[in-house]
Amino acid sequence: MGILLRLAVNAVALWIATLLISGIYLDTDSVIGQIGTLVAVAAIFGVVNAILRPIIKTVGCAFYVFTLGLIALVVNGLLFLLTGWIADQLGLPFKVEGVLSAILGALIVGVISWAINLAIPDKD
Repeated sequence: MGILLRLAVNAVALWIATLLISGIYLDTDSVIGQIGTLVAVAAIFGVVNAILRPIIKTVGCAFYVFTLGLIALVVNGLLFLLTGWIADQLGLPFKVEGVLSAILGALIVGVISWAINLAIPDKD
């Protein structure tokens, strides 16, 4: 149940990012298509973060220390851009245009996910 809740939270955060940033958008007008796309992209984003983020943090540990963690914004943006590329390769109507849009989108998704997860407590 926790995975489904986190998937829904990330889908809502992605939807808000598409509303706020002009470089991130959905190419479908159907509400059902938008919901399905957002859930699929949230799943892709979760898998990309689960697989690549620990590797990048381990390999780039010195950059994280040297930049006092600010490189995490760029890394998150690049992972968001990768998510958009994978979604495009899978034929999903989710587009991310440019690194700046990706960095802002990742920042918005991260902040909104964090805020929603604060409002919904874990049962652990």
